[in-house]
Amino acid sequence: MTEIDVLIENSIATVALNRPAQRNAITLAMWKEIARTFEDLGKDAAVRVIILTGLGGNFSVGADISEFDKVRSGIGQSASYEAAVDASSDAIASCPKPTISVVAGYCLGGGCHLCMACDFRFAGPTASFGIPAGRLSIVYGLRSTQRLFALVGVAEAKRILFSGDRFDGAEAMRIGFAQAMADDPMEAARKFGSRLSDNAPLSIVGAKFMVDGLAMGPGTLDEREVQAIIDRASASDDYAEGRRAFAEKRKPVFRGR
Repeated sequence: MTEIDVLIENSIATVALNRPAQRNAITLAMWKEIARTFEDLGKDAAVRVIILTGLGGNFSVGADISEFDKVRSGIGQSASYEAAVDASSDAIASCPKPTISVVAGYCLGGGCHLCMACDFRFAGPTASFGIPAGRLSIVYGLRSTQRLFALVGVAEAKRILFSGDRFDGAEAMRIGFAQAMADDPMEAARKFGSRLSDNAPLSIVGAKFMVDGLAMGPGTLDEREVQAIIDRASASDDYAEGRRAFAEKRKPVFRGR
C-alpha cells in the first residue's frame, strides 16, 4: 500500500493521501512525494485537472508530529523540514493544471497548507478546518500565511492563526476559504473538473499564473513571464481552433498547444 495514491480517469487525476489509520498525518517522506507527484502530473498531457483528497473519511490532520523528534528537532532540521513542506505546496500552486481539494473530516495545520495551495476547495458536511500552530509554539509558514491572507483577508487570517479554533464547511464558505459545499464533494468536484477540462489549457495556465502572482503580493509577478505566456497562447494551435469553432458555431477541441 502506498501512502500517496494516484488514479487518472477521463483526464482527471485524483491524488489521495492514504494513511487512514493515522487520519492521513503527513510524514516527511509524504511531503516529498506530494511534490514529485504534482510535478509529474503537471507535465502529463493526458491530465487536465487534478483533485487532491484523503482516504478513510479525513483529508489530513496535518504533519505527523510523532516523527518530529527525529526529523524536526532543532533549528537545522526544522529549516530542512519546512523547505520540504513548502516544496510540496509550491508544486501544487505552480502546477499548470487546475487543482481542487476535496475535504471530508479533519483538514488541520499541514492539511490546510496543502488545501490552500489548490485553486479550489470543495467541502463536505463533515469537514473541519483549523490551523493549531499557536498551540504547538510553531509559526505557520510564510507561503501558507500568504495564501490564507489572500483567501480570507487580514482579520479572519489573524483569527484563525491566533485562536487555533476549528471551523466547518459553512464557515469556510462564509469567509471565502472554500468555494463549494456539497453532500458529495467528490462528485461535485468531478463535475466541475469536467467543465474545466473542456476549456483551453493555455488560457488556464495564463490566468492561474497571473491571479496567483497577484494574490501572493507585490514583486511576485515577473511581467516578462506574463507576456511570454500571453504570446504563447496567441501563437498556439488552440487559439486558431477557438476562432474556427466560434465561426463554425461548434464546441472547440483544445489540445494544449
